[in-house]
Amino acid sequence: MTLADALSARLEELMKEKEITQYRLSQLSGVAQSSIADIRLKRNKGANISLIYAISAGLGIDLTEFFNSEFFKAENITD
Repeated sequence: MTLADALSARLEELMKEKEITQYRLSQLSGVAQSSIADIRLKRNKGANISLIYAISAGLGIDLTEFFNSEFFKAENITD
């Protein structure tokens, strides 16, 4: 799994868990819908930490919780 795959999968997981749409997340986080879509569609190969921070804040979680997932274990990332 690439880092882009992991970011996409985790964002999808959290959005489903929080029952939040991309549009609503954009409103809550201040991140453009297109940027969120780029992560979800794996078009953003290098999302910066401030973008992930804003998305996490919009989801009502901190960065620790965002990255607290099997997706981000070193043995699961191939790039």
